Amino acid sequence: MPPARKQPIQQRGRVSARELMPMLTEWRTGGEGIPGYRALADRLRLLVLDGRLPVDTVLPSERTLAEALQTSRTTTTSAYRLLREAGFAEGSQGAGTWTTLPRSEGRGEAPIWPEHLSGEPDPAGARGDFSSAALEAPAELYPAYQAALAEMPRFLPGNGYVTSGLPLLRDRIAQRYTAAGLPTTPEQILVTNGALQALHLVLSLVMERGDRVLVEHPTYPAAAQAIRTRGGRCVPLPVEAGWDIGRMATLIRQTGAHLAYVMPDFQNPTGRLMTEDDRRELGAMIADTGCRIIVDETMRELDLRTAIPTAQGREGSEPLPMPRPLAGFAPAEHVITLGSASKTFWGGLRIGWVRASQPLIRRLGLARGNEDLGGPLLEQLATAHLLENLDQIKAHRQQLVAGRALALREALAQNLPGWVVPLPQGGISLWCHLPEPRSSHVAAAARSMGVWLTPGPRFGLDGAFEARIRLPFARPSADLVAMTEVLSRAWHAQGRPHTMDDDLTTV
Repeated sequence: MPPARKQPIQQRGRVSARELMPMLTEWRTGGEGIPGYRALADRLRLLVLDGRLPVDTVLPSERTLAEALQTSRTTTTSAYRLLREAGFAEGSQGAGTWTTLPRSEGRGEAPIWPEHLSGEPDPAGARGDFSSAALEAPAELYPAYQAALAEMPRFLPGNGYVTSGLPLLRDRIAQRYTAAGLPTTPEQILVTNGALQALHLVLSLVMERGDRVLVEHPTYPAAAQAIRTRGGRCVPLPVEAGWDIGRMATLIRQTGAHLAYVMPDFQNPTGRLMTEDDRRELGAMIADTGCRIIVDETMRELDLRTAIPTAQGREGSEPLPMPRPLAGFAPAEHVITLGSASKTFWGGLRIGWVRASQPLIRRLGLARGNEDLGGPLLEQLATAHLLENLDQIKAHRQQLVAGRALALREALAQNLPGWVVPLPQGGISLWCHLPEPRSSHVAAAARSMGVWLTPGPRFGLDGAFEARIRLPFARPSADLVAMTEVLSRAWHAQGRPHTMDDDLTTV
C-alpha cells in the first residue's frame, strides 16, 4: 500500500525574523551613500537569487523585521516596495509579502541541456563543451565490450527483449548494494536506459498531476524538469549549507508534499555528502511523515574526500568509509533508489537502474513495457563486466578527477581571484560562488567565445542562483586551464554589476 498522503496545510513556506537575521549580517554595508532601505532590498534580492531564501516564502511583517533589525518601519516598508517593483516580491492584504522572481513576457523555459550537446563538432578555434559533468571512457570499457560480444551467441537467436534487465546485470547491481551494507536481491532491481528513464518511470507510478514534490535547491535540472513535465510542483529545500532534516519535515507538513527527490551522495551540483547521522534522522522522519523519497545515487562512486588530499601530495591518507545507502535507514516501501553507470563508467552505455521493494519493481516492469521492451543486451553485458572491476575503476576515476579538480580550482584562483570556489566532497564539478549575480551573462559571453557553460539558474527553481555557476572538471587539466582564461575574459567583459533598477529579465 502506498503511504498515506498529507493534506496541504498552507501553500507557502515562511521564514521568521529570527531565521532571517543570520542571513542579513552586515546588510548595511552596501556602500557609501546608499540608503538603508535600498541596501536591505539589495541584500534580500541576493538571498533570493542565491537560493538561500526560496521563492514563494512569506517574509516577516514590515514591523517585525524592523524591530529585529533595530531600524525604522519606513526602512523595511521601502525595502519591500523596491522588491515588489523589481519583481522579487509580491503581496496581498492579509497574506503578507512573499518572495518571487522577475518574469518576462514571452520568455520560454530555458533548455535543460546546452545546445552544444547535440553532437555538432566544435567550431574552428573553440575550446568546446564544458557544461557536461561526464567523464571519458575508462581503459576497461573496450575489453568489457569485447567480453560482451564473446557472450552474445548465448542470447542468439532469441528475441533479445529483457524488460526488467539482464539477470546477470541485476545480480551484479544487487551485489553492489549488499556490499555497501544494504542487503538486496536481483528481484529488487530494474535496469533502465539511464537514470533519467528510471526517474520518469518512478514518477509515473508514485506522483499525480498537481502533487507537490520536495526538491533540493540547487538540484539536477533534468530531475526538476521531469517532475514538472509530469505535472508535479517543486518545493525547494535549500541544501548549500547541508541538509536540515527538521526544516525538511516542516516543509513536508506545510506543503502536503508526499514525495521528495534527494541526492545524498555527492549532491549535484554542490558535491556535498549527507552524513550517516543525517541519514538516520531522515529515515526516522520518513517513517513518521509517510513521505516517499526518491534517492539519486548517480555520483556515489566518485568520492574525493581521500583522493583530493592524496592528489595534493599528502601521503598515508586512509580511505574514508562511505555512509550506508539511505535506503538502509527507512522503511523499504518509502525509499526508491536510482543508480547509473554514466558517471562511474561511461555515458554512452545508457545504463541506469531502480532499487526498490519487489512489489514496486514488478509494477515498474509492467509500466516500462508500455514505453519500450528493454535495453540493449550488449551494453548490459558490458556493464556487468565493468561492475566486476568496480573497485579498480573507481580508484582510478577518483584520482583522475581529484587532480583535475585541483587544477581547475588553482586556475580559477589565478584568473578569477574574486570567486569563492569550495572543494567538493565528491562528484565531478565545482559549485562556484560569484561576487556578483551575473552567471547567465557570463555563460552567454563565454559561449560567444566558443566555451559552453551551464549558468547557476539552470540548477535553481524559477531562475535562482545567478551568483553561482557549475564548472565540471570532466575534461583534461590543460583544457580546464584554457577554459578559465576564456571565462575570465567573459567575466571582465560584463561591465558594472546590476542594481535594483537594472532590467533583470534574463534571470
